Amino acid sequence: MPKSAQKVREMRWLEEPEEQDYPAAESYLRLLYSEKQVAEMVEGLKLAAVVQFKAKDIFRASQLSLLGVSNSHVEKDRKKIKNGVALAPLLLVRDERVSRVVIADGYHRMCAIYEFDEDAWMHCKII
Repeated sequence: MPKSAQKVREMRWLEEPEEQDYPAAESYLRLLYSEKQVAEMVEGLKLAAVVQFKAKDIFRASQLSLLGVSNSHVEKDRKKIKNGVALAPLLLVRDERVSRVVIADGYHRMCAIYEFDEDAWMHCKII
């Protein structure tokens, strides 16, 4: 097993998202949904339990493009992974209208982890 993949499997996670993650999720979600829907989603995310999904499954369900190492935010998260810094869980929203998962917060973290190991278990809150 490559050394980088081993580090990801031993990755540390924070128990809860960081305080700034909810406003970041709200800002992004406001581009897609009404104010009322976003308020309900953010409240739901705050109350949701942390669960785990594989990076490759989140990537596929989100239907997003994978950002590369040239992205400064992805590189920052890759350094955190290499240094054993605990990462915040992703905030995910199921959008059944379009049959995909919206990554409300944590897209760069997901891309960084995926580069190390697509089978890595990601900690998430999902509604």
